[in-house]
Amino acid sequence: MGRQAAASSHKRKQPEPISAVVGPDRYVLDAIKKAEDKGTWKKAIVSSNKNLTEYVVQKSLNSLLSKRLIKEVMNIQNKRTKLFMAAEFEPSKEVSGGFWYDNGKLDKECIEGLKRACLKFIVSKEVATVEVIYELLKRSKVITSECTKEQIEEILKYMLLDNEIIEVESTGLGEYHLFPVGTLCYRLAKGRKTSAMASNPCGMCPKISQCTPDGRISPATCVYYKKWMDIF
Repeated sequence: MGRQAAASSHKRKQPEPISAVVGPDRYVLDAIKKAEDKGTWKKAIVSSNKNLTEYVVQKSLNSLLSKRLIKEVMNIQNKRTKLFMAAEFEPSKEVSGGFWYDNGKLDKECIEGLKRACLKFIVSKEVATVEVIYELLKRSKVITSECTKEQIEEILKYMLLDNEIIEVESTGLGEYHLFPVGTLCYRLAKGRKTSAMASNPCGMCPKISQCTPDGRISPATCVYYKKWMDIF
């Protein structure tokens, strides 16, 4: 699920040495570098030097882009404004929108996929902390190392707002015995209906073909089925 840039099969053109950049191009490059990971836009560069016209600045921008010394970036705050950033910088969260944005658009598919995965783990564990959920997501390769625990906390907050889960403090007893008293945990919200694929244990039971209402293996004697029914 982790979004990773695909490696190019072509050898990339290396940026030209900065020492070769002179005149207006150098001034424009320095102004862009000064903006670091926030970037800057053309009008800001023009207004910073009364000796440079918009035409000259645009020409310099085109030259620097072709030399791969700068790049255009999407500004999530104002998509109509082109921002320019030095090639060695990555856009700040304020500019790019952070992990949940891909090319300036909210990655709804990524968010919904993570919500489903978190819900599945919470149901399977009955009670779980963000640390447990994060480790399960990594172990299952649902996320990559670029996704942090703090970002999973954001997903859990979305789920809390949607009343899919609730926050509870561990009592240290029963189903909370793995967590010290007072530890913040998450569990399925009462009345929350999850899909059979996400929660019903029967779909993955290796004995399903031998299970009958009055047999030795039956829903009445299955501890996993009882736990699932207790959730609702």
